[in-house]
Amino acid sequence: MEKQVFVSPVGAPPVGPYSPAVGAGDFVFVSGQIALDTAGKIAGYTPKDQARKALENLSATLEAAGLGLQDVVKTTIFLSDMDEFAAVNEVYGEFFTEPYPARSTVEVARLPKDLHVEIEAIACRG
Repeated sequence: MEKQVFVSPVGAPPVGPYSPAVGAGDFVFVSGQIALDTAGKIAGYTPKDQARKALENLSATLEAAGLGLQDVVKTTIFLSDMDEFAAVNEVYGEFFTEPYPARSTVEVARLPKDLHVEIEAIACRG
């Protein structure tokens, strides 16, 4: 199976040796998106602001693959503090509509650049 790499010109640059998104068959796997602008600078300091920017970056990365948020079948949200769940969930609800993707949310000890939130996704073509 051939892999395709997708990079958005308006999304956040990778902070390491990985692809922002990889297509394999009918699926596109989007690496964790964080609140960085195109220059790699932090964009937003509150959990809500960071969630919004991470989801904007997720959307831009999907668009580079010819997909949209409606094509997402699974997301994983990583939070530095589970007390931020309600705030992040509120923003998440602004981006996704029914039928919602499956989702997991986990608290982690630390995220890149000491951010509050990171969001990854799996999308399906067709």
